[in-house]
Amino acid sequence: MKTIVEIHVLQNFAPSNLNRDDTGAPKDALFGGTRRARISSQCSKRAIREYFKQQNAEWVASRTRRLVDEISKQLCKQLGDAATVGDVTKVVERAIGCLGSNKKVKVDKEKKTDVLLFISPRELAALAEVIYRNFKVLSAEKVPDPIVKELNGALDGEDDRSRLSVDVALFGRMLAVMPEKNQNAACQVAHALSTHAVEREFDFYTAVDDLKPEDTAGADMMGTVEFNSACFYRYAVVDWEKLGQNLQDDTELAAKGLRAFLEGFVVAEPTGKQNTFAAHNPPEFVLVTVRRNTAPRNLANAFETAIRARDSLTRSSANALLGKARGLQAAYGGEAAAFVLDLTGAEVGDVAAPVASLAALLDAAMAEVQRG
Repeated sequence: MKTIVEIHVLQNFAPSNLNRDDTGAPKDALFGGTRRARISSQCSKRAIREYFKQQNAEWVASRTRRLVDEISKQLCKQLGDAATVGDVTKVVERAIGCLGSNKKVKVDKEKKTDVLLFISPRELAALAEVIYRNFKVLSAEKVPDPIVKELNGALDGEDDRSRLSVDVALFGRMLAVMPEKNQNAACQVAHALSTHAVEREFDFYTAVDDLKPEDTAGADMMGTVEFNSACFYRYAVVDWEKLGQNLQDDTELAAKGLRAFLEGFVVAEPTGKQNTFAAHNPPEFVLVTVRRNTAPRNLANAFETAIRARDSLTRSSANALLGKARGLQAAYGGEAAAFVLDLTGAEVGDVAAPVASLAALLDAAMAEVQRG
């Protein structure tokens, strides 16, 4: 029985520039024939990964080209006076050069790999342990094939407990040099879109030199910052069985990871220009649906016609979302249980069971997921 967990969030941000394009302007997109504010899925996932770091550092992998430096630091502590820093670095560089199946990873003069590697803390520790254990062998010019195999086997491994971190299990990874280490994601995250049409606005700012003479007029720096204000519809879906498979059937870790993801999706915020705008506005509508043997249902089409609210924009958006959910359920059916945290006063009706807090929402959703 396939179980999927969907989360729908409505979040009204005050004036802000949370996710910028290459010109520094807030990202946007055309949807339903009108311009909408947008926050990319990558930006959302980055915020969630940062939230994970606060929960458990081992849940978060590192994207890096500085693998040689990181492992060298660890080995220098372990080896002490038994080897010089230069010797350790050479051995680590030679070991990293053994990674890869399509082609080998290369290390440049700055000791950086030619590709960005996405490696979990447990994978990094396993790789460092293999190098430490075979330090003398790796000091030779020719690395034996069994050691090459062992070095590559350190990534994700073949033991009964996955070395993948929770974020890789959720969001997946692609390693072009080691396609066998690629990981299909258990989670899909949509780009957040405003439920209404938006226009870009400009903030003209000036700065004055505090030490300039009093009789000197004018600003010493000036410029503009683009921003908008929008009620975003945010959506993600997690394949519960796939998450468990990615974590080698460690159901306890999968449950902890799913709960942390749902919580992080609600509370984690993009950090773009927050020192300028301080747009810390928690969601006022969160709907979690646990479905079995049915396809996911992104409800963005509830806002194909841009919302034009006469009172509360968030409440009008919530009512449109609930109406779309009812219509799709009536048309397509399917087994589902839904729970909602609603601070807007929307007409929830029979769409979902109301809860009073985020903790209660997470408890109800996880109990339903683990019900079977």
